[in-house]
Amino acid sequence: MNINELIAIVKKKLEENINVENLLIEDKTFLHKNHTGHEVNKFHLKINIYSKELSILTKIESNKKVYKILNEELKTHIHSLQILIN
Repeated sequence: MNINELIAIVKKKLEENINVENLLIEDKTFLHKNHTGHEVNKFHLKINIYSKELSILTKIESNKKVYKILNEELKTHIHSLQILIN
């Protein structure tokens, strides 16, 4: 899977499962290329989610919800996930 396919899947899953006003997903994999343990085809994503639904939850609750939605991708294609909720 390439990064564009992964971003499309992540976007679709989040929009189908969370009431999202705006969503920005960035590839930050380049920041980890030289780190020990870096795996090819494992990506680092930064997700900015603008969602009233998530903003009323605690940070832990909202992150758990996102992680649950992206569970399969986290097991197979996402090495690191940065989540910002507004």
